[in-house]
This record gives sequence, C-alpha cells and structure tokens, in this order.
Amino acid sequence: MAPQIAPVSTSLDHPAQTGVVVIGGGIVGLSTALSLAERGVPVVVLEKGRLAGEQSSRNLGWVRKVMRSVPDLPMAIAAERMWQDMPRRVGEDCGFRQAGITYVARTQEELAGHEAWLESVRDAGLDSRMLTGAEVARLIPGSTGTWAGGITTPSDARAEPTLASSAIARAAMAKGAVIVENCAVRTLVTTGGAVSGVMTERGEIRCQHVVLAGGVWSRRFLANHGQRLLTLPLVASVLRTEPMDGPTESAVGGADFSFRKRLDGGFTITQRGALFAPLTLDHLLIGTKYLPTLVAQWKNLRVSLGREFLDDLALPRRWNAARVSPFERLRTMDPPVNQGLNDEAMRNLIAAWPVFAKARVAQAWGGMIDVTPDSMPVIGPVDRLPNLTLATGFSGHGFGTGPAAGQLAADLAMGERPIIDPHPYRLDRF
Repeated sequence: MAPQIAPVSTSLDHPAQTGVVVIGGGIVGLSTALSLAERGVPVVVLEKGRLAGEQSSRNLGWVRKVMRSVPDLPMAIAAERMWQDMPRRVGEDCGFRQAGITYVARTQEELAGHEAWLESVRDAGLDSRMLTGAEVARLIPGSTGTWAGGITTPSDARAEPTLASSAIARAAMAKGAVIVENCAVRTLVTTGGAVSGVMTERGEIRCQHVVLAGGVWSRRFLANHGQRLLTLPLVASVLRTEPMDGPTESAVGGADFSFRKRLDGGFTITQRGALFAPLTLDHLLIGTKYLPTLVAQWKNLRVSLGREFLDDLALPRRWNAARVSPFERLRTMDPPVNQGLNDEAMRNLIAAWPVFAKARVAQAWGGMIDVTPDSMPVIGPVDRLPNLTLATGFSGHGFGTGPAAGQLAADLAMGERPIIDPHPYRLDRF
C-alpha cells in the first residue's frame, strides 16, 4: 500500500503553448517548476499518474551530506540550504528537521570506510565527525549492540516525503505554474532537429524547452527517441511504525538496518544493506555497464527472475504519438513489498535497539529506484536532442537533493549560471 500523499488540486487540462514543459511530477520535476515559476517563466508540469506517486513519496526522507560521494557533495550542501529555506519559500512545513544523521559501525572495516570518507571531504567545511563506540552508546542510548564506532553529521536532516512534493507543487502553482496529473507525455515534438514541444495523450504543447524528470521511466522514454540512458531498476522495501518512543530524534543507519523519526511520531525503517533486483530485459541489455558495482555490492542484492520480467516485456518499447504509450498503460509503478527484507530490518534493528520490539507496523510499501552505474544522477543537455534537459537517474538520492537538482535543471534549461558545477552529472560521462 502506497504512502498517503497530501492532496493537491491540479489543473484539468494543459495549454497549447508554454515556455518550458517538465515531464514528471516528482520532487525534482516540481522543484524545477518552482524555480522556473519564481523567475516568471511559463511552465507546465505533466504527470502521467499522481504527483509524487512513485519514489518521491516512498523514499526514507533523509537529507544528508554524510557519506555522500565527493562529486555529489556540492549538490547536497546546496540542497540543505534550500531545505532550510523551504518553509519561507513554500509557506508550509515540509517536516524538515536538522536532527542529525549517524552511521554506526560494527567492525573496524566499516569504520575505516567512514574514516576514509571523512578524510576525503576534510576541506568541505562539514560538521561530520567520527564517534567511538562509547560515544555511539551515549548519543543513541538503549543499544545492546557492540559498536566499533560511527560517524555523525549533526546538521544533516530529514523531511517528510508525503508532504514536501505537495507543498512545492502548491507553491509553484501559486507563482503561475500549470500542473496536470493523469496526463502522459507520449513523445517529443521536434522542428528542424530540435525539440519544440511534446505530444501528450490530450494533444500537443508547443514550448521552447523540455525538462525530462521521469525517474524510472526516463530510459524507456528516451529509447523511443533513439537516445540511450543507463539506468536500471532496484526496489527498496520500507515500513513505518505507529507513534512510539525511540532512542533518538536522529536518523541512524547500520549495515543492515536504518531508522528515522517521523513527524507523526512513528519511525520509517528499512533493511539498508539489501535491495531487491527484479530482472528485466534492460538488465540483459546494459547489465555489463554495472559490473564493477555488481561485484562490489553483490551481497546486498536479492536478485529474482519472475513476474516482473514478463510485465516489463508486455510494455511497448517503441510507439508513436498516435499510440497509447506505456506511461498510460501503467500510470504508477507500485512494486510489491519484499516482506522478507522488512522482516530482516526489524530483526536486525531489535537486536541492536530492543525498544523496537514494541513497534507496531502501521504500513509497508515498495519503491522503485532508477540507478545509474556510478549512482549519480544525469542532469544536463542531450546533444542530439537540442532544447531537452535531463534530470533523472537519482539512484535513491533524489529526495534529499531534489530542491537543488531542480534549480540546476532550471538553470541549465534557461542558459543561466548554474547553482553548482553540472559537469559531474553530464550524460556523456558514461
């Protein structure tokens, strides 16, 4: 069962013309629209299903810098500043709380990885610091585990996925953006080789620029236009508890669990050390590009060849503007919960902090993540499709960096000075 998203009253139809069309109503697409609307740029967001109906509402809600890859750190730092300003910007509480994020380590090997990361970012001005085992016990009381130590970043934060995208959408509309749900974009429209609009299931919209923020659907959309994008799907299973007393307000990650306090008083919990990998045709087509990651992370993947393969094959890979697209056939990607992984998460967490034995599970859900070979997003232009900017492939990190990613996409679409250096996110790095 999907998380319940704060409702938004969107437009019933789209105009025939606008400045920028954003494909995808997740947090990145909506943040792009808000940034454009604040500049007075006419913008239309088109969502094939419901706003934030997929991973933007199903993620863990972490807003972190700790253990962020070094090339991705400037985005995380910029996003944190934007999250701090979000209540003023959108006029609503998105649940953003700077309660810190802590990773705990059972072994010296895990601890060494944290130390190596901290050394790699020592000139970045972060408040991250290493913890001894005794400091872990004091910071997060009630543990029966034996910890080699940990790493903490007190300024790291959390926000509420079911609130944030809706608040950003309402703010964008208040500033002039048009947002339409249940309206799939079938194809791009080109003139003289450059993108000049989109064809939706309800007709054409002419525009000067298109931003594709389609998450797991972006690869299929681009392939229909002869453009390759390297992303593969992975599924995270998540649960939330009913309100309860817990050991800390900080978000905590271990090798095989994570938890964070929610605004409603419960906790969001997952098996941090494992993801479900339902094989699809794309795994066969581009899987070799992931071999280094696969070798390093094999023990963390639960691979399955089953119904998902057949369901994926049933969706078209080529279509034209007159045909019903795969985005209309499947409005919302709603993967089943891997109950085994959620059970593992609870067992591991209870073994470390016994207070969670009192937890009552209120809900569980699955969320599909679009993963690139280097776990970094693609944000930037497509050379063979002028007037198209990508903002996709966030590899499970899109919520935390979403506000900055959206502004970067808007900057690039408008040809303005980017909020951060976009070079690490270029499409041609693969």
